[in-house]
Amino acid sequence: MKVRIIVATILLPLLPLIALVLPKIVTAFVVAGFCTIAAYELMVTTKLVTPPRLIIYGIVMAFCVPFWSYYGEQNEIAVGGALAFFTLIYSEILFSKGKIPFNSAAVCFVAGILIPYLFSALVRIMILDAGRVFLLLPFTVSVLSDSGAYFVGVFFGRHKLAPAISPHKTVEGMWGGVAIGTIGVAVYGLVLQLFAGMQVNYLYALLYGFVGSLFGVFGDLSFSVIKRQVGIKDYGSIFPGHGGILDRFDSLITVAPLMELLLLLIPFAK
Repeated sequence: MKVRIIVATILLPLLPLIALVLPKIVTAFVVAGFCTIAAYELMVTTKLVTPPRLIIYGIVMAFCVPFWSYYGEQNEIAVGGALAFFTLIYSEILFSKGKIPFNSAAVCFVAGILIPYLFSALVRIMILDAGRVFLLLPFTVSVLSDSGAYFVGVFFGRHKLAPAISPHKTVEGMWGGVAIGTIGVAVYGLVLQLFAGMQVNYLYALLYGFVGSLFGVFGDLSFSVIKRQVGIKDYGSIFPGHGGILDRFDSLITVAPLMELLLLLIPFAK
């Protein structure tokens, strides 16, 4: 736990720097780097994809996808890239004479396009009007609900949430995380109102926090299922005490696109 807290203490101050200070293109590169590592973890660490060329295709595509979101109006680049990726992957299957199974191609698609596209919601939020101030929103929901669930579970957890998938998660921890995540978004809204002069709908803010925290649990368990099925403890070790990108940001991958959708449909602050 000590190492986990130290690493989190180092990482958390970096989020405002990336979100509010660095040029937007730098943030896009950071997201692209995370997507690249996540693709590697899902394909290589799990050993779900073994053909070297498929791994290379997936990693390259994962790096490119966030820039599709950054240059959002140039749809021809995204369509061309996706078509090229599809062609390369299926060419490998067709000419492998049955040596490359469809499962490898499917995981490559998930690692190269689906997860990076979901992760790239951070980039799409950033380029919205006033997107800079909203970029920390997915992290607020994800980090607070994750941390809340962890500590509430440690001290008060009695009933297992999904023992076959994640033995240490508890029902009490989950709802504690949801409560803390929900309150956290309300506080986030208060900060926007006081320091950015924005009008905040606190009912919507509570909705963001509640639904977002639940989606975070879903993302967490979704990636835990894969680990259990392939028999690994962590996807990587880039963050000591936390694991890899997919260990630390599993909930963010589902929370970020949800926050993007809610900001587009029912913005809680203007």
